[in-house]
Amino acid sequence: MRVYSDPASELHVNGLAGVEAPERLPAALAGAGKAEREGAPVEWCTCGPADEEVLARVHAPAYLGHLKRLSAQGAGFLSMDTGVNEHSWEAACLAGGAACSAVESALSGEAAFAIARPPGHHAGTATGMGFCLTNHVAVAAKHALSRGAGRVAVLDWDVHHGNGTQDIFYESGEVLYLSAHQSPFYPGTGWTDEVGEGEGAGLTVNVPLPAGSGEEVYAAAFAGVFLPVLREFDPALILISAGYDAHRNDPLGGMSLEDASFGRFAAALAALAREIEAPQLAFVLEGGYNLAALTEGLAATILGVEQGQSPAWEYAGGGRPVETARKTLAPFWESLR
Repeated sequence: MRVYSDPASELHVNGLAGVEAPERLPAALAGAGKAEREGAPVEWCTCGPADEEVLARVHAPAYLGHLKRLSAQGAGFLSMDTGVNEHSWEAACLAGGAACSAVESALSGEAAFAIARPPGHHAGTATGMGFCLTNHVAVAAKHALSRGAGRVAVLDWDVHHGNGTQDIFYESGEVLYLSAHQSPFYPGTGWTDEVGEGEGAGLTVNVPLPAGSGEEVYAAAFAGVFLPVLREFDPALILISAGYDAHRNDPLGGMSLEDASFGRFAAALAALAREIEAPQLAFVLEGGYNLAALTEGLAATILGVEQGQSPAWEYAGGGRPVETARKTLAPFWESLR
């Protein structure tokens, strides 16, 4: 697996949110290093910044200009939990560049992980919130489409719903967005009946899960909703918004996932990609605020792709959140009927 990162990602400081700390970058990179020591082939790659033209495929130019000016001033804030410093614009551009590089790697046949900060999936077309400045996975999806990838799927397993990613692609017929997240929880979106509009009707797939959910519940969401929908959608590329704040030790989340859970998620998606003859997976780092859990979860993810065997998950029904999602989405997906 190729790992794309740049040390400058560590220089961004959000003075409004101490948990999204610079130390998250070395903790995440340590996860890739641990996977390498345990046998996963890891290729360490630098990344260049995404230019404004690339970012503007997702974000309003006026918003990008505002973010750039705030950063140049050395301080400012975009929302009550999202601040910037003099390095924030560079960090945002590098995160977008890492995500685009991961896409290019995946399309060429080598799985990749964009390890950068801050996270991105809460950022909308003209808004920054939830520690997020720009939406890296959305930039990656648009980049894949610009490279002729055809339809793209984004699966988000962060504990928080990726409201920004959902909004950006809510009316798109080219991007499938799937999310399993704690609910009710920040940011208050991601309900089952949010299914997309217009050409995107049915292409937003939310499985909101109650606090305390562990791997068994997530496995039901994968087996009962995500994998059959992905198989039916037949994407040309699968991107993963890989957050680690659903880990049982995360200070912000309230879920019960273990380190190895993320490895099984990744293994299941890698097996599906092979089955539908899609390119390799591309991962983009989102949340995760317990440093040890971030390291271990990310290591398990890489090992799950490179060495793991797909878990033998079968959906037997009975889980209310998954059954509700299946019933709501059945008009759009034959595999859920």
